[in-house]
Amino acid sequence: MGIDLSQIMQLLIQYKYLILFPIVVVEGPIATIAAGFILSLGYMNFFAVYLVIMVGDIAGDAVYYVMGRFGGRHFVERWGRYIGLNPERVFHFEKHFEKHGGKTLLLGKLAHGIGAIFLIAAGLTRMSFLKFISANFFATLIKSLALLLIGFYFGQALVKINSILEFVGAMSISAGIIILLMFISYYYNKKEGGE
Repeated sequence: MGIDLSQIMQLLIQYKYLILFPIVVVEGPIATIAAGFILSLGYMNFFAVYLVIMVGDIAGDAVYYVMGRFGGRHFVERWGRYIGLNPERVFHFEKHFEKHGGKTLLLGKLAHGIGAIFLIAAGLTRMSFLKFISANFFATLIKSLALLLIGFYFGQALVKINSILEFVGAMSISAGIIILLMFISYYYNKKEGGE
């Protein structure tokens, strides 16, 4: 985490909504939980906090989308061969996102720790930005509310929640890497078998 949890709490108490947006863009879930705890202490308004968190989270996700959309192809062309990613595989991802883009984004958004991979992939596959924002909006609506409520009702346990989120994030990243490697291996073996 870039900012210490106690620093997030102090910043939110001191600067409230002004600092909430950039912290949510950078720190996401733990900042949302911290904001929920600050809400429980009566320092901020629930609806204002929820709106700022929604906008900040979607803005952060849009940055990942743009990275995939405008930098992803170059990355695949230059470095993709080292991780088993080539234009043909990107084509398969594109077909997947055409059929299951909304569900895939929902899964990625709710899977803490690996969401950025799904967001970048959406941009890389040139998923419609309107479709991306729509699917992401509903996932963010659910996730942000859940995290705010966790912070509001269980804020005293923030340190414990933070360590749980870090553990879940590490496990999600590990699972994501394993799934990606299996996916790449499957397509590589399929391609080799077809030749």
